[in-house]
Amino acid sequence: MDINLARTFLMVIETGSFIEAAVKLNITQSTVSARIKVLEDLLGRPLFERSKSGADLTAAGEQFRKHALALVRVWQRAQLEVSLSDQHRDHLAIGATIGLWQGFLLKWVARLRTETPDIAVSAISAPSTTLTQRLIEGTLDLAVMYRPIQPPGHVVEHLFDEEFVLVTSAKQTSRRAGASDYVFVDWGPDFQQDHAAAYPELTNPGLHLDLGSVSIEYLLANEASGYFPSRIVKHHLARGRLRQPKRARRFVYPVYMVYPEARDEDTYELIIHGLRAAAARLG
Repeated sequence: MDINLARTFLMVIETGSFIEAAVKLNITQSTVSARIKVLEDLLGRPLFERSKSGADLTAAGEQFRKHALALVRVWQRAQLEVSLSDQHRDHLAIGATIGLWQGFLLKWVARLRTETPDIAVSAISAPSTTLTQRLIEGTLDLAVMYRPIQPPGHVVEHLFDEEFVLVTSAKQTSRRAGASDYVFVDWGPDFQQDHAAAYPELTNPGLHLDLGSVSIEYLLANEASGYFPSRIVKHHLARGRLRQPKRARRFVYPVYMVYPEARDEDTYELIIHGLRAAAARLG
């Protein structure tokens, strides 16, 4: 299939209009309409409901959206790897949930680049559902995440257990999480559920941050409290910049790496061994 068909389909979704999609893509509206018509003929279903207000996805269009995204990503990866082939013998695409990059995966990537500079690396942060989808479609070589659902044809290997602890920069450390200075840092669905059970009074906090480990900067600049991985806050605790309230609940989640069963052993074993070693160093 012409990759431009998928790109045009996605642009119509983004803009909500055939006219606006044509402007964004610098083509005529009739070309946009023709491309969507070709797609609909290939798939045997209408993808959009046209109206004066714009274009809305049909049920078939909703189903095709994820496949269109996958097609574009596969093509982009092919272009990237071809462009890198002159300077690098291989290319590794790795993904992880945002909180696992700081203090863990970025250090591992730095070591990997030092030890094997002929392997190019691309890195993304995304929710576990997106990482799983990209593993299945083949646009990720390896993913690191909390409690993954095992994709078909992939190995799931435990790396370490992540402990989340409550820390505060507030002067009074004896009070329980729940004061107006509390910040809810979103660490994913499992944390959301466990947090709601432990702190039902904090279901709707005044500040909600879905920024991963970057959120620690808010606590360092303001008197506030929140949950973070212990590996992220341990040096702040040691320096006295943060403190741990007594008797606060701790949450523990296992971290796994996920990689294909069918793989280039020479390349992957080096990568997997390095990740195991990086996880061991956390202890």
